[in-house]
Amino acid sequence: MLVQIHTDNHIEGTDALAQWASSSIQAALARFSGQITRVEVHLSDENAGKKNTQESIQCTMEARLEGHQPLVLKHQGANLNQAIEGATEKMGRLIDGTLGKTARS
Repeated sequence: MLVQIHTDNHIEGTDALAQWASSSIQAALARFSGQITRVEVHLSDENAGKKNTQESIQCTMEARLEGHQPLVLKHQGANLNQAIEGATEKMGRLIDGTLGKTARS
């Protein structure tokens, strides 16, 4: 599973951030690793660098599964950690539901 991290101009896209986010996402979605080809993560600051308020960091996550349309979702958090972990949890549930529906068809 390839994980790609992208940031906007208001979030510093460091190697440490990319490594942490990639390893967190891979660990959380490991049970689907055989079906996931790529996960793209786009991080943005909705307040454009101004003082952070609640839920100002947005994580848009796209997972590409073999034989399925891409799955896309958004999650907002007060910081990068909350935004990424929240989006990862949602994605796990979405993939689980999607693969479950396919198995029942």
